[in-house]
Amino acid sequence: MINDYVASLPQEDRHKKLILAGYSKGAPDILQALVSYPELAEKTVAVLALAGAVKGSPLAEDATQAQANMLSMVPGSRCEKEDGDNAAVSSLVPAVREQWLRDNPLPAHIRYYSAVAFPEPDRVSWALQKSYLLLGQSDSRNDTQLIVFDQIIPQSTVFALLNADHWAVAVPIARNHPVAGSTILNHNDYPREAFLEAVLRYLEEALH
Repeated sequence: MINDYVASLPQEDRHKKLILAGYSKGAPDILQALVSYPELAEKTVAVLALAGAVKGSPLAEDATQAQANMLSMVPGSRCEKEDGDNAAVSSLVPAVREQWLRDNPLPAHIRYYSAVAFPEPDRVSWALQKSYLLLGQSDSRNDTQLIVFDQIIPQSTVFALLNADHWAVAVPIARNHPVAGSTILNHNDYPREAFLEAVLRYLEEALH
């Protein structure tokens, strides 16, 4: 889908260089696209993983497809080309992700950046407390869905540490559903717009 989207850009935009950003499962999807489509990689100058499932999640080892969808809850993020089975789950198993990274060297000319979500315990929403504790049995340094170090693209620049749980990084549920925001998603109020502006300013300096 990533390559298809880029190919569908207006003719006047096709010569422009690309900066690709992926949240959660979107991050490994971007890495896969860069390896699979050399013409896409050639146009790409930078890749950002935002709380990215780069090395998968231990939660995927026993997860159902419905549970795996928690890793990609951004509206419109569901891939229409996904098989109806547990393909999304199996692709996030840590052993699968680590093997993929070993077998698929990333294009060397691209600059890679990682923003890591690592909330303090009192910044985890009630609805995500269970997965936070469950994942904490593997490593207490997690964002409720991903362990901190599994969010980092190999040899990338870690440019941000976010005091937010996995959903708060990019999914404004509380903004659209105030009742949920005051109850089960009581820490979903992350300043996403300010963070995005800071990211763009950082990249503007880093890439020049």
